[in-house]
Amino acid sequence: MCRSIKTLRRAETATTTGEIEAAARQYVRKVSGHRKPSVRDAAVFEAAISEVAEASRRLLEAMNVPVEDGPDRWTPRSLPTPGQARG
Repeated sequence: MCRSIKTLRRAETATTTGEIEAAARQYVRKVSGHRKPSVRDAAVFEAAISEVAEASRRLLEAMNVPVEDGPDRWTPRSLPTPGQARG
């Protein structure tokens, strides 16, 4: 599994709809090979994201994972400053 893909099934907090949508967007980007679709493909790109997000939500709810409305709570790790050693 790609290390940048975040697990949405967590014991300590509910998964938000924003997190599900962000994961769906990341998946569609990976499968399509495009970060941003062309104008011509924008509608099918967004439709695919919606379908993947809905399927993901159904899966999580079937697994009794709480899903609540809300934004993506992911915050990026800070990048090392120039000259700072990497772990």
